[in-house]
Parts: sequence; structure tokens; C-alpha cells
Amino acid sequence: MNKAVMESLLTRRSVLARDMIGPGPSLEERDQILAAAHRVPDHGKIGPWRFVIFEGESREAFGESLAEIFAADNSDASEKLVAFEKERLTRAPLVIAVISSPVEHKVPQWEQLLSSGAACQNILLAAQSLGFGAQWLTEWYAYHEKVDGLLGLTDGEKVAGFIYIGSFQDKPKERVRPDLGERVSFWGQG
Repeated sequence: MNKAVMESLLTRRSVLARDMIGPGPSLEERDQILAAAHRVPDHGKIGPWRFVIFEGESREAFGESLAEIFAADNSDASEKLVAFEKERLTRAPLVIAVISSPVEHKVPQWEQLLSSGAACQNILLAAQSLGFGAQWLTEWYAYHEKVDGLLGLTDGEKVAGFIYIGSFQDKPKERVRPDLGERVSFWGQG
């Protein structure tokens, strides 16, 4: 038994994007994180996901576009709120957009969508294993048609999440979890 892996799984916590600092993963570490995401269960070997990387200046450039879209949709938004949207991706040194890309196949679309979610989870676990914090977010920009266009999404593609990755100073606090006993049943018993 690999106790370190089990301990990592049992203590995994999201680090809020707003609490992240540099440095982020090196190019080698980033590629390891992506390789871990690429190893998820994938019935049919079809790879129904892809990744869009935001690092360096691309975070600011994408943020400019987000702010424009947000301001156009929210004409009464304060300058402070528009500025927040502009800086959204700069909260972490690395942001990975995971795009769910299901295809026509004998493998049901539901399984393909689950595989995309597994890719997101593996990114979180890989980042943690390398000593980084990570947070999987799906806020307004994960569901906006104009943002989909910026990301080059095709018909049927959806954003599974934006995963923020960076260093952090304070260990995240544990949160109350739902009662596991209320979510487990044993078929055929009782």
C-alpha cells in the first residue's frame, strides 16, 4: 500500500485562486500535470477532452476579453467589478481550461463527460502532488457563448472547468464534509 498516495487523497483541499501566489509550475511540472490528466479512464480510447493553457501574458489578454464581455452584458457594473473580471486569470500563475469534447461514438456521451471530469480531478491531484495549490472553477465565463468563441469551442464542446494552479502560503482550512454514512448503501441489505 502506498500510504503517501492515500494520505494525499484523504487530505486534498482546494486552495482558493485568490490565495495563490507565484511561482507556478515549471514547464516540466506543467507537462507532468497534463500527462496525469491524459491518463484518466477513457472508455473507447477517444480522449473526449482537450486543454487550453493560460500562463504569462495570455492570462492578461484573455482577461481583457472577459472584462469586455462582462461589461457589455452588465452595463451598470462598477469599474471595480469590471477590473476584477479583467484580472480574473491573473490570480494564479497557471490556469488550465479543460474542454469536454464528446464525439459521436458507441461510448455514451455521459461516459465521455465523466472522463472530462476525471481529467479535471487528475489535474488537481497532480498539482497537489507537486506541492501546488489548485482550484477547479466554473463561474459565468465557463458558460458564456462569447467566451466559448474565444476558446474556439466547436459544436458539442463545453468548458468542464478552469483550473487555477499556483503556490500558496497558508494551508487551506478543512471544511465540513457531508456525512459519508448518509451517502453509502449496501444493495440487498436492509
